[in-house]
Amino acid sequence: MPEPSLYERLGGAFAIAAVIDHFSDAVVQNPIVGQKSANPALREWHTNNLGRLPGLKFMRTLWVCNVAGGPFQFAATKPGSTPLGLEEAHRELQISPEEFDEVAAELGRTLDFVKVPQREKEEVLAAFSAHKGEVNEGYTAAAKAGR
Repeated sequence: MPEPSLYERLGGAFAIAAVIDHFSDAVVQNPIVGQKSANPALREWHTNNLGRLPGLKFMRTLWVCNVAGGPFQFAATKPGSTPLGLEEAHRELQISPEEFDEVAAELGRTLDFVKVPQREKEEVLAAFSAHKGEVNEGYTAAAKAGR
């Protein structure tokens, strides 16, 4: 009998959605990447675009369900270079590697808060971190252009 997928071990869509809900709210309040961020694009998004947060939570939930092997398929609103590519959705935010790492740390804190077992936590964080280069593309391009 095959081992259950990460999606199944996380508890399915409802459990993943609860994690994403907590995580998304925590990111908004995070002093490094949220409403008080030194990054003007992140500060703007987390202050003036919160009406879009429910949709973002939905998209993040679909993305995690997809990455975790669940039955739901993520389709980017701004398609990147791969089906799960995130570069176009994040390009204008110019997210630095350090800011990405803080978002990953916030995700880790959320996974601890909801008591996700260590093995599953590591798998979720590895799947998230696998897309760091895509999320940082806007920052990297701006740095190369001297902006």
